[in-house]
Amino acid sequence: MTTRREARRTALDILYQSDITGTPAGAVLADWRDAGRTVSPFAEELVSGVQGHLPEIDRLLEEHSEGWTVARMASLDRTIMRVAVFELMHRPDVPTSVAISEAVEAATELSSDESRRYVNGILGRIARERGGPETGPRPGSTPERTRTRSSARWSPPVPPRRPPSGLS
Repeated sequence: MTTRREARRTALDILYQSDITGTPAGAVLADWRDAGRTVSPFAEELVSGVQGHLPEIDRLLEEHSEGWTVARMASLDRTIMRVAVFELMHRPDVPTSVAISEAVEAATELSSDESRRYVNGILGRIARERGGPETGPRPGSTPERTRTRSSARWSPPVPPRRPPSGLS
């Protein structure tokens, strides 16, 4: 059985490949299956959900990215945020804090330190606009499908501490 984290990574791989090659995500998914790769139902839902809501997701990303267009964003960061925004907006069974923390962790592991902060900032703004981050189920979720982790509480990024001027 595949964990949701593993399914998210599979969805990221498929959507990233689609983005950088210009191939429709459904065709990439079919190619993966033809090659004998396993794609979990949750990964499929993420891929089809992101593709089905792409104009809305990209509009939200542009509105909250303070002067950046989606086309200017790094492809990997854009893909990570697209999955998270889909979960924030259309997956009430995924707590806001989990969607954000999974995206930040993916950016940390797969991209750069700057990407981690950038992803966290944009997703935090989107979450605040739609009602704020929380750790429990969102309205409309089904309790039996909701997993929460007390350690997954969302908090805004903390800037790095710098020594007072003249002490470095």
